[in-house]
Formats: sequence, C-alpha cells, structure tokens
Amino acid sequence: MDEGDRPTDGDESADRDERNRSESATAHDGGGGVSDELEDEASDGAGGDAPDTEPEPGSRPEAEQSGEPDRADAHDGASHGADSHDGASHGAGSHDEAPRDGEDIATKAGLGSTRSSDSDPDESFLYRFRHDREGALMWIREMLSSVAVVLLVGLLLFGVSGVWPPMVAVESGSMEPNMQVGDLVFVTEPGRLAPDAAENGVGVVTHEVGQEVDYRTFGSYGSVMIYTPPGRTGSPIIHRARFHVTEGENWYDRADDRYHNAVDCESLANCPAPHDGYITLGDNNGAYDQASGLSPPVRAEWVNGVARVRVPYLGYIRLVATGQVELNEAIARTVGSSLSPASSGFSAAG
Repeated sequence: MDEGDRPTDGDESADRDERNRSESATAHDGGGGVSDELEDEASDGAGGDAPDTEPEPGSRPEAEQSGEPDRADAHDGASHGADSHDGASHGAGSHDEAPRDGEDIATKAGLGSTRSSDSDPDESFLYRFRHDREGALMWIREMLSSVAVVLLVGLLLFGVSGVWPPMVAVESGSMEPNMQVGDLVFVTEPGRLAPDAAENGVGVVTHEVGQEVDYRTFGSYGSVMIYTPPGRTGSPIIHRARFHVTEGENWYDRADDRYHNAVDCESLANCPAPHDGYITLGDNNGAYDQASGLSPPVRAEWVNGVARVRVPYLGYIRLVATGQVELNEAIARTVGSSLSPASSGFSAAG
C-alpha cells in the first residue's frame, strides 16, 4: 500500500468524531443501533478495507483503540444501566405498591371482620365463653362442664345398673363396719348381674345360702339389698338378706336368737310369716327388721336394687346438700375427728 493511502491523523480524528456523534445520537434515541454499527464495522474490517501497513508512530489502529469503542460501550452500558435503574425504580415502586394494596386488603378485611363481629354479638359471646381464662364466663363454663361430666357418668351408670338413681348414699351406721355413713353405693336393678347362687328373679343371695356356697359381699355372707316397705316415708332401707320365708311359715327355729328376744313364734313379730319374703338385718343392728317391727318380710316387688360397690365419703355430697348431715360433721367424719354425734336410724340411702 502506498504512503498516500494511509489514513491521516486528521481524517482519523474526523471519522472518530463523526462516529462518536452518531453513537451519541443513537444512544440518545434508545441505544438500539450501536450494536448494529459495531457489527457493520467489524464486517467492513473483515472485508479487507483495513490498511496493510502498520500505522504511523503515534497513531493506533481502530482495532487496538479499545478506549473509544469502550467509551461507546460504556455509554451504551450507562444507558442500559439507567434503563435498569429505571426498571429497578419501577420494580421498587411495584414492590411498595403491592404491600400497600395488601395492607389495604388486610385493613378492609379486618374492618369487615370487625363489622361482622360487631353485627353478630352472639358469635362474639360464644367465642368468649369458649376461650376466656378468667372472669364470670370462665366460671360458668367450668361449672357447666362439671355438671355435664356428672350427668354423663350418671347416664353411663344408669345404662349399666338399669335403675335410677344408680347410686345411693348411706345415711346411718346400721351396716357398720361394712358400710359407713357417707359411703356412695352403686346399685343394680333386681335381677341384673345376678350371681349363679341367686335362685330367684331378684338376684339376691341370702346369708343362709351364702354360707353354703361361700358367697360374700361387703364383708359378710349374702347380698345387701335396698328396699322400701309399704307406708315408709323416709329413705329406702339398705340391709342384708338373712333368709327367705314362705307365707305361713314358722321361722322362729330358723332365726338366730341373738337378733330377737322372743321365746316362741307367737311372741315373735311377723311369725308365722304373713307372706313370702326376705328376713333382713343391718350388720350393726341387734334385731331383725321383722322382729323390731321395721318391716314385714320383704316381698320381691319391694326390692329397689342390690348393692354392688361402695365408694367412701362421696355420699356426703348428697347428705350435706339435702341437709341430712351438717357440713362440719361431714368434715369431721372425713378426717377422722368426732366433733358431733353420728346420725342414727335404719335407712341408708336416698
């Protein structure tokens, strides 16, 4: 290549200024054409228009003048950076705007809930009734829960026993020491859960039969039954069945003379037997119920139930509630003290 074909510094500077102005205009318009110009220049350079000889000292070929294209690229990058910055600004705006919308929605939802709860006081009261941990509603809830549990247990016991109430409270000491005042006794209806030794529809095993077959309940032979004779206005009687008699029977010879003071059947009350029934006795009493006049021989239809299990002290709740035992007496008996005399009588259940 001849010396005259080499680009001069002036021409190169002019071309560079024109290119810079073109790139600036393109960058100002959006920066979309810079890459196209650079690709065209690269194509032109590859086409063979580049000078064959080395550039003059002090001047650098365009391919090595990395500063100028870098300046254009930097400008273009700055433009894109600005766009990115604008995009980031828009993103930040969107980010800020979304929580504001969410807060508005939450606020609206909260206001709606408040309006709903304000407009529905029953729901608010129900929520407080279920979740309050102090105050009147909590006490009412606990009291009702306790009553519900007691009723549920009572219904379950009724399903097992078949008689209502399924439990009775011992009121007197006539069955001591095997039953104490204040005991709560679980009762089953006549005939239910009857043992094999009971050869009747009542499910009662007498003391006499219990000795023969070794059947014991509550510390002695035979069954303890709850019965109410005709004309009795007080609580039912809970005593042990000693033996069974038939109508017209002279039962004097079968009786234990420790529990009567008669010398013959004529001097013994209810002898001969006016009808079929059970001769009964409290374990702590000195006379048969029939010898003392408490009751005639107990007919099967007078039997309310048969005692099965006793729970100490729980019967005091009912006795105190009904006024049959004073609170201080119940406390004294429970802790084993003797602050007042024990109640007397033959009845033991209510």
